[in-house]
Parts: sequence; C-alpha cells; structure tokens
Amino acid sequence: MMHLDDATIEEARRLNRKLYWAPRFRVRSRVGPMVMQSLLRASQIGADRRLRRAGLSVEARQVELEGLRVPVRILRPAGPVRGVVLDFHGGGWAMGNARMDDNLNAAMIQACDVAVVSVDYRLLLSAPLEALMQDCLVAARWLLQGGLPDYADLPVILTGESAGGHLAAATLLQLKAWPDLLRRVAGAVLYYGVYDLAGTESVRQAGPETLVLHGPSLHAAMGLLTPGLDEAARREPRLSPLYGDLAGMPPALMFTGTLDPLRDDTLELARRWREAAEVELQLVPEAPHGYIHFRTRMADATLAHTHEWVRARLQRR
Repeated sequence: MMHLDDATIEEARRLNRKLYWAPRFRVRSRVGPMVMQSLLRASQIGADRRLRRAGLSVEARQVELEGLRVPVRILRPAGPVRGVVLDFHGGGWAMGNARMDDNLNAAMIQACDVAVVSVDYRLLLSAPLEALMQDCLVAARWLLQGGLPDYADLPVILTGESAGGHLAAATLLQLKAWPDLLRRVAGAVLYYGVYDLAGTESVRQAGPETLVLHGPSLHAAMGLLTPGLDEAARREPRLSPLYGDLAGMPPALMFTGTLDPLRDDTLELARRWREAAEVELQLVPEAPHGYIHFRTRMADATLAHTHEWVRARLQRR
C-alpha cells in the first residue's frame, strides 16, 4: 500500500469537512451538464499555450478507422519516448473533454517519458453510451495498429478516471477480439471507475453524506445511461466490465477511496481481475470521488505512485 502519513490523512479530513458543505454533483436533466461543459471550455482557454511553454508539443487530430472518425489530443515531450499512454477522461459520460486531463497527462509525460493520446469521445448529450464506447475502441485500435508510426513498437498504457475508468476497462475487454493488439498493452491505471451499470452495493446505499457525488440520486442516475434497459441488461458484460471475461487482461493498478460511493465497483473488479491477471489495489483512506484533482498530499502521493508503477511496466517491455 502507499504510505500516507498522519499529516496527509489529517489534511484530507480538513478538506472533507469543507466538501461536506459543498454542492454535490448530480444529473437531473441535460441542462446541468451542458452548462458545466460550457464553463469547462471557458476555463481551458490558453491550455495549448501553457503546455507548449512547458516544452510539450500539442496536436489535435481526427483518427479514422472503418469509416468512423474520432478526435484525439496528442501530447509529446521534446525528448525520447519510452511508451504511449492512452487516456480516457472522466465527467460522467455527459461532460468533459480531452483537455481536462492536461495537468495529469503533462505530469505523466515528465515523470515517465511517455507521449499521451487523450480521446475526445462523444458525450451522452449527443450520442448513446454504445457510441462513446465505439469511439474509445476506434482510438485504441488506431493507436495499437501503429497510428503513430514513430511509436509503433512502444508499449501502451491505458488510463481512465471515473467514467473514463469504465471506458478504459470496456475497451480492454473489446480488444480481446484483436489478441495481437491487446498484447501490446503493458498495463492499465484505473481511478475509481464505474464497472457495474446496474449499481453495486455501495452505490445503492449511498446517502446524503456522500461527498462530491449526490449519493441519494446516484443509482437512479445510472439508469439514465442506458434508457430502456432493465438491470439484467445493464449488467451485460459489453456494458458492465465487472461481468466480463477478464482472462488475458494486462497488469492493472486500481485506486478507489473509502469515502467514494463507487468504491465497491473497484473492489469487486480488482477481486475478479486478480483471478485472471496481475492487479494492485489501493483503497485510499479518507478519499472521496475525484480526489486526484484536489491539491493535496494524498493526490500527490497517488500520482507519484502511479508514475512509479507506469515506469516499472514500461521497463518490463
């Protein structure tokens, strides 16, 4: 387990006391995500310039495979590259974009000497969940088939956070149809993802004290992802990675927090993953959903541990 000293834990508790009084994220209609998406875009003005000042190149590209075009954001360092990270952003499937992980991805580049491809998949505001999953698979196949010729022989790491964790895990399961491509994946880093779209026990029991996410509406909101499907259909492996055949999966590093109502998703996926492949599970004390975006010692320790793990996976190849 990561070493988290008393000062780190106490800092997290102080932040949690503030978060208790903060609004929780919930989805009631299309309006809220649309407003938040507009605010997100406004906050990202000048993002490319900041990355270039840090010595990174930035490229927006439309990748195409079998008639489907998917936008990606490619960040590269000036120096040699040891691997490529394929990143799936979070945002509840209904908001977010490839730019929102710039800080995380820039830190990964600097710590691990990698390039990063971040997928700008469609959102639920304009497409069904299956379309988002298709976008992610197209981007993965494009990259793993040599879409970046300079890096065609390098190992690939998949990363995903929250909804992006779901999309990363679902993409890995779909890649089993292309075994040679799946073997190129050296590892997966999954932060507090959603792996059972019918709702695990911690989702169903989430109450009003839940931080960041609105606990009482969480289970019902998950039903909005797949309208017209009952719970049995939502647990089909193509939608819920928790129930997929995990044989052949790459090594994985999984994080979830003790205060995250989605924690059972990660705990159960790690248990099942361990039956088929190597997995390291980090259950982080006093951590709510989304905690890696807070400026805390706990977030710093988590990201440092991730960088160490990624470097070790790249050395194996």
